[in-house]
Amino acid sequence: MNASVARSVAGGVVIMAVATIVFDQPLITLVLAYGFIARVLAGPRLSPLAILVTKVIVPRFRLPYRPVAGPPKRFAATMGIAFSVSAAVLSLGFGLNGVAYIVLGGLIFAAGLESIFGFCLGCAIFGFLINRGIIPESVCEDCANFDSRARRMAARGLRPDGTPLVG
Repeated sequence: MNASVARSVAGGVVIMAVATIVFDQPLITLVLAYGFIARVLAGPRLSPLAILVTKVIVPRFRLPYRPVAGPPKRFAATMGIAFSVSAAVLSLGFGLNGVAYIVLGGLIFAAGLESIFGFCLGCAIFGFLINRGIIPESVCEDCANFDSRARRMAARGLRPDGTPLVG
């Protein structure tokens, strides 16, 4: 997984969530929810936002490839599912736009931390849960020693996710 992609996708999430509130367009919560679900289930392949970021934004702005472990990012995206689906149900299912927008405020906060500061709140929670034994270390062995994996894979001409460095 690439931290530049994750930060850019988080920026897109912030923009969409803010637009939902500012323009009072709760249907955007469905787009947000779909994107999170797609990223959890299939990575960037089915998420329009992730496709835009990986195919256009990252190459256009020549953002660096910065490897990060995948399981914490998937956990963070799963939290995004909880926020976006909750907001969609509250707003579209029950007409509680105000409450839905408060939930989106939490999503904006978390995605904003990632996008602006590179701090993944979901990843921090993931690490806390691993340290407490709630999530087994085997779920993300590279989380404990990701730098050595990145060096080992680079020596073989691969990114930490196993894809070639060239291309």
